[in-house]
Amino acid sequence: MNGPRRITARISIRQKAALCSIALLAVLLIVWQAATCTSGPDASVKSPGDAEAVEYAMLMGKIPETGAASQSSSKVTGFPTPAQFAAEASRQLAHPFRDNGPNDKGFAIQLGYSLARVAAGYVIALAVAVPLGFLIGMSRLAFLTFNPFIQVLKPISPLAWMPIALYTIKSSSTSAIFVIFICSVWPMLINTVFGVAAVRRDWLNVARTLEVTPLRRALRVILPAAAPTIVTGMRISMGIAWLVIVAAEMLVGGTGIGYFLWNEWNNPSLANVLFSVLLIGLVGMALDLLFAQLQRKVTYVD
Repeated sequence: MNGPRRITARISIRQKAALCSIALLAVLLIVWQAATCTSGPDASVKSPGDAEAVEYAMLMGKIPETGAASQSSSKVTGFPTPAQFAAEASRQLAHPFRDNGPNDKGFAIQLGYSLARVAAGYVIALAVAVPLGFLIGMSRLAFLTFNPFIQVLKPISPLAWMPIALYTIKSSSTSAIFVIFICSVWPMLINTVFGVAAVRRDWLNVARTLEVTPLRRALRVILPAAAPTIVTGMRISMGIAWLVIVAAEMLVGGTGIGYFLWNEWNNPSLANVLFSVLLIGLVGMALDLLFAQLQRKVTYVD
């Protein structure tokens, strides 16, 4: 009898939450519109970003657009209104895979570069953190040996490694992968150590009584028990990796969604900057949802 009521209440709460989210979005759009709209004949007064764009066009030998022609241009140099942002986002979405040179690539291509770097650094971190975490979590001697190094290296900002990586590796793309690795390894390592060390001793004693081999004990007893904690560390690491890759690509340049954002700021085009920020947030949310689904699959509910 209580099952349908609980389902109905759960759906009702989700519907209310969705309505509240939509209402909050509407309020934000109204505030955005009110903050950016201008009125009267002075609406064409240029912002500092517009003045820089006009000066740049004159230096390049071009005649800057004025008046109605400037307003009809698809390039928005000042802070955009919601309508201008939507128009620029539509233009980007219409040609996501364009490739007109190093400074004019579609967002899908740039996003692909970023995801490839994140995947490479993340997989390397996973291959290092999980086995090492098992070793440290199962051995008191290993824990006391590695713990001082972990405590010293863990608080260092990932971007602090960038100059060292650029000097030693020489490749900007590989340096970005190294930064992803160095920032992703710590949450996974620490959570793996904690998950392995927290496995119930009764289960381990039963495995020893049955003379289970160490490898089989690690795979069939410890790994399933520690999997929720390990996946939590993987989820945290992915969020940090996606956060860091944007800043790293701003520094190294060339390709990637971070470089795309920085390049649009230098154009200047705040509409594309906002589009990049929104895209980064949506991709980060999608990655987090994937790991949330994985976390549910490995979590046992009594």
